[in-house]
Amino acid sequence: MKRKIIAVLMILALSAVMLGGCAKGSAQAGGLLAAIKDRGYIVVGTEGTWSPYTYHNDQDELVGFDVEVARYIADYMGVEVRFTETAWSSIFAALDAGQIDIVANGVSYSEERAEKYAFSTPYNYTQYAVMTLADNDSVNSLADVAGKVSSNDPTSTIGQFAEANGVVFDEVKEAAQAISEVRNGRAEVTFSTTVGFADYFKQHPDEASLFKVIVVSDPEPNAYIPALKGNEDLIKVIDEALEAARQDGTLSDLAIKYFDVDTTKG
Repeated sequence: MKRKIIAVLMILALSAVMLGGCAKGSAQAGGLLAAIKDRGYIVVGTEGTWSPYTYHNDQDELVGFDVEVARYIADYMGVEVRFTETAWSSIFAALDAGQIDIVANGVSYSEERAEKYAFSTPYNYTQYAVMTLADNDSVNSLADVAGKVSSNDPTSTIGQFAEANGVVFDEVKEAAQAISEVRNGRAEVTFSTTVGFADYFKQHPDEASLFKVIVVSDPEPNAYIPALKGNEDLIKVIDEALEAARQDGTLSDLAIKYFDVDTTKG
């Protein structure tokens, strides 16, 4: 009798393990899109320190072009949005670890990234520019930056663009800090977008005469939403949301709100 009871308990335990495994497998099979809809919210990684794309306003609210695009996507999907503010250097690690579902942070596409991530269609375009002190006669074009000290994050797309043009890095993590390094003479140049520099001068008009900004690229797509590969169904819905935002004018309105110009059409 004792042996029969033990055997029954073992069968029940094994059945529970198998059922648990099947439940887990079904959840995985449903994919990230199904998980987001089941839980009722999408987790979005963003820096929160890069104005006007993702930053805190005077009321300490998280705002910005990319933040509002993410909110629109969540609304389109019928779920809430929860932001996780993460340093750029750690944002893809958070995506890899499943701590966030997508990134909304002006993420550029590259073939290297495409090996690991699925990308939405682009939703914003920009031009790169280099900033230096107004009286620095040694920098007047992109060709002049080779060998110069540039205050940028080397892990960012902008930093990689700077590196490809021969700069030596003074590594920083935030745009305001990068400009401060140039102002204080610890760096000779810094790279950003034309919109990023324009926004800085809007907030610090007294500093406009201290610097000169040189546009160094043609307009190109610079903002995509990435998710881990295998989640193409999620990307498809995000693409639908972005297209809806184009058609109803939301993308253009957000660009004008944050950049004073429509940068969403290339």
